[in-house]
Amino acid sequence: MAKKFRKKPVVIEAIQLTKENVVDVLTFCNNAGNIVASNEDEMGISILTLEGTMTANTGDYIIKGVKGEFYPCKPDIFEQTYEEVE
Repeated sequence: MAKKFRKKPVVIEAIQLTKENVVDVLTFCNNAGNIVASNEDEMGISILTLEGTMTANTGDYIIKGVKGEFYPCKPDIFEQTYEEVE
């Protein structure tokens, strides 16, 4: 029979990608990302994750995982999963 589990409360670091903060995002990722798309409406960066290369688009969050890895997360999933701490 399946059991129920609760996600452990873990504090993570994250930054939301905007067209204005690409340099800050790349610095946050220890320059593990590359700009893959850039125009007036959309910005994208590729990030090397534990699962391979993933793309983060404008509005996506880039999360630093518990082992120091980086990965993108869509804003709706991020907001359902995380809340800001002081």
